[in-house]
Amino acid sequence: MNVVERSGVARGAGPRVHLAALDGLRGVAILGVLLFHTGHLSGGFLGVDLFFALSGYLITDLLLREIAATGAVSLVAFWGRRIRRLLPALVIMLVVVTLLVRLVGPPDLVRTTLSDGPWVQVNLINWHLLAESAGYWDRFGADRVFGHLWSIAVEEQFYLVWPVLVLVVARWGRRVAGRVALVAILVSAVSLILMVTLADPADPTRVYTGTDTRAFSLLLGAAIATRPLRDALARTFGTRPLRDALARRVGTRPVRDVLARRVGGWAGGAAGLVVVGMGVAWALVDGVDSAWLFTGGLFLHSLAGALLVGLCVQAPHTVVARALAWQPLRRLGLISYSVYLWHWPILVLLSPERTGLDGWARALAVYAASIGLATLSKWLVEDPIRFRARWARGRGGLVAFVAVMAGLAVLWLAVPAPASVTIDVTRLG
Repeated sequence: MNVVERSGVARGAGPRVHLAALDGLRGVAILGVLLFHTGHLSGGFLGVDLFFALSGYLITDLLLREIAATGAVSLVAFWGRRIRRLLPALVIMLVVVTLLVRLVGPPDLVRTTLSDGPWVQVNLINWHLLAESAGYWDRFGADRVFGHLWSIAVEEQFYLVWPVLVLVVARWGRRVAGRVALVAILVSAVSLILMVTLADPADPTRVYTGTDTRAFSLLLGAAIATRPLRDALARTFGTRPLRDALARRVGTRPVRDVLARRVGGWAGGAAGLVVVGMGVAWALVDGVDSAWLFTGGLFLHSLAGALLVGLCVQAPHTVVARALAWQPLRRLGLISYSVYLWHWPILVLLSPERTGLDGWARALAVYAASIGLATLSKWLVEDPIRFRARWARGRGGLVAFVAVMAGLAVLWLAVPAPASVTIDVTRLG
């Protein structure tokens, strides 16, 4: 899903370091989602939690760095960067899929596409689907091509509110990171309480896709990004800052080397345990039958994801971090946002009835099409607008944004909906 500027961060307020392991984490997350939606990994939906934790971490790190450098956060600049990063790929997908559905889709699919589209545009699709009782655990049904965008809406709502909260905290005075950590932890606890209170064992869709009950997945990552939590992580697992400090106090090089290996191994072992635990969960859990997920299980999984992100940043040379930096995973992670955008519409349109494909044959076709379209989107649309288009910044960017929003609004009105089916009840009987 989302990618935050560049994917790596370094400790402190200095220049950020690109960490390949974080790209790999995105690759793992999107793989889980792909396998889940094609019916090959029952717990793969938990990849969304990993996306959330990573996004919360990176966004908060960016905000805290800006505060450390300037004493404040430019909300306009922040939101402008988010728009340039996320909107182009989303708009292309919305337009192409809507027109394609109108050309080849059945009437019910066309109706829900035109109904859901405006809510995607305003980043409220998760609440719209909840209002229409569109259950997540029936795989959104075959009549919704934008149902998967609930998670994008949750992230966008987070990007709208969280920087404002961080800015308010920054104006309290010193020790900004500590206060940000406290706010993130407290709001996470409230979010968990809401999930446990509102959970319905028969259909947990409300608590799974509601922004209020999923906020902890993002905020736990945000908490790990703060200096007090990162320092605590270093003290607990002996990651690089502590290891280096201890090594400098030892007089001989052989002893220093042994100490570095021993202390560094603690972080690697901790990361390995987290990966094993998350892997078991992805392989065994089922969204409907695993009611414990909604009484604390998702919170623990999100916490594990946040810890894994923090360990990869603190100790990038561990076995886990190096494995996550594997080139295929990294490359998949770099296009994970667009892969997420495209994969579900493709899965709906490439139905067994339309293609004659099923099982792994259909899954591989979906994977190939999603990765292919995501790659084209990145190189032809996303990167040019994000990095090279001067017109997409400043006043020109605002004009372009307004024009795109107006164009999407026209699309939803201009595309004709199929005629409603009427039944003459006078002929029944």
